[in-house]
Parts: sequence; structure tokens; C-alpha cells
Amino acid sequence: MSEISVTVVYALPESATEIEVRLPAGATVTDALERSGIAARHPEAHLEQCPVGIFGKRVDRQSIVADGDRVELCRPLIADPKDSRRKRAKRRRRA
Repeated sequence: MSEISVTVVYALPESATEIEVRLPAGATVTDALERSGIAARHPEAHLEQCPVGIFGKRVDRQSIVADGDRVELCRPLIADPKDSRRKRAKRRRRA
């Protein structure tokens, strides 16, 4: 059985944790997350509830990963981008 190499990433404002793991071909995003041990490194983040993506595109945790994929754990947004834009536009209109 062949192996693939996948990088698991969790980014914070001040730093990022990147862990490279080797998995059997046909492994899933969940397999990559478990093998990386990233949840143990960031227990405060409740990573089991975070959305995940591959190269920035949101995917299901049961998606199959390919050699060289970058599995990313996404943090919740601090502010809704649409609300932020509306507030900026409203301030500009007043000025």
C-alpha cells in the first residue's frame, strides 16, 4: 500500500502550527487530523467543531486527501464581513 504526505495546519493571529503526516493512500481528512495530534496541541480551540478545508476550500471531514494536500482547520470569524463592510460604508457616508 502506498503512502501519501499531508500537512495539517491551524493558524492563530500570532502563529501557525503546521504538522506533516504520512498516511496510507485513501485516508480521509479525519485520519489526517487524528494522526497529526493537533487537537492535543490546541485543546482550548475545540478543533473537533471547527470547519475544515483543503487549500482554503471547505470540505467534509470524510473527504479523501491526496499527496501534498494542506488540510486547514478554520477558526470562527470574529466579525461578520458583511456587517463590517456595512458599518464602514455607513461611516463614510456620514463623513
